[in-house]
Amino acid sequence: MMISFDIDDYRYNLRAAAIILDADRVLLHQIEGDAFWCVPGGRVDAGEFAAATIVREMQEELSEQVNCEKLLWTVENFFEYRGQKHHELGLYFLSHLSPDSRLLNTTGPYWGNEGHLQLRFEWFSLHELDKIDIRPSFLAKALHAD
Repeated sequence: MMISFDIDDYRYNLRAAAIILDADRVLLHQIEGDAFWCVPGGRVDAGEFAAATIVREMQEELSEQVNCEKLLWTVENFFEYRGQKHHELGLYFLSHLSPDSRLLNTTGPYWGNEGHLQLRFEWFSLHELDKIDIRPSFLAKALHAD
């Protein structure tokens, strides 16, 4: 069972997210129906290490193996999504695709699923992140700085 529950008017989530870089680009995804992009990841299951969440999510969504390395950022985020107020604690890990990944040295898009919704994965130049709607918004500046 994932760590996500409702309290007062908020849905609280513990989310683990992958920062996957390839040269000067980062892998982002967009959920069907959303206008914004975010880094891949998902809600942590009870009793699961956050790094293991990333490995599981990338396998489930893209059939890709990843190596989850160091924790880069811990971010508390408040937002409204599909009519529900959220309070999220996000753990952002530097992660790497396998050297033989089909995603490396290609442009995409790549398709996956989140339940009944389609996911679109694409590479974005780190220098162009300020031109897209990426959430949480701190990522545009944080990724460009690294």
